[in-house]
Amino acid sequence: MLASARLKKPRGYKGMTANTLPASALTLVDFLRDRRARLRPDPGAARRRRTPGLRREEMAARAGVSVTWYTWLEQGRGGPPSAEVLERLARALELDADAREVLFLIAQQRPPPLRPAPVPAVPPSLQRVLDALPGSPAIVKTPTWDIVAWNAAARAVLTDYAALPVRERNLLRRLFGDPAMRASLTDWEDNARFALAVFRIDVARAGANPEADALAAELHAASADFRRLWAENETRSHGVGVKRIERAPVGTITLEYSAFPVDGAEGLNLLVFTPTAAADAQAIERLIAEKARAG
Repeated sequence: MLASARLKKPRGYKGMTANTLPASALTLVDFLRDRRARLRPDPGAARRRRTPGLRREEMAARAGVSVTWYTWLEQGRGGPPSAEVLERLARALELDADAREVLFLIAQQRPPPLRPAPVPAVPPSLQRVLDALPGSPAIVKTPTWDIVAWNAAARAVLTDYAALPVRERNLLRRLFGDPAMRASLTDWEDNARFALAVFRIDVARAGANPEADALAAELHAASADFRRLWAENETRSHGVGVKRIERAPVGTITLEYSAFPVDGAEGLNLLVFTPTAAADAQAIERLIAEKARAG
């Protein structure tokens, strides 16, 4: 082909656009329009519609805002809406927790205010995970340190939670109110300080929690040690660490603990205590066998 030859452009060719890729960032305008289109009109509403979902005036009525204001939102006008308006929109759009978070992030560049939520039940799959750890005591706790699930090793080494009333299956109550538990913990002070520091973080993440407030008030009134350690205002996440427990007739057992959030059950944490040496593993096996014989 001659260098001077020119390629013929197809008829109607107008050139390539500068950028054919979609924008990666989701906007409030796109989010509102998309979510409004997913909603089904009320059964009594007019059936002939040019577009799917709700009309703007129907959406505005659901959210308790004016049609003009809602229209501005879908046009990117009027500035960022307040948290109150976003909460109304979240309810009107029937958003789940994840979509509500996205709404706040794109509208205000921050996550939504925390909502106190009931602690979910322990799924059977999680109990199977516990039972699959025969040589490592493992428990599941709530933000208020209620123990809601455990395995056989935990019953033998930590506490026989099944034998306790539900109210007493709370680690903070037992740490500050059970002399036998205090005597069994070689490093009680460190354990208690750690538990309170994590308790503060757990409750802050879970949002306003009357149950947590009542527990803190109860322990504050009943325990001088709680008042002393609570006044230190320490905070920390679970992390990892070492725990030493005195158990007759085997003596001291040293355990490494690790904490894991339970996916799909927000608020629950799995704590696993692993023996640090062969002697600790043998001691756990002996305690489990004795517990099984005792029934």
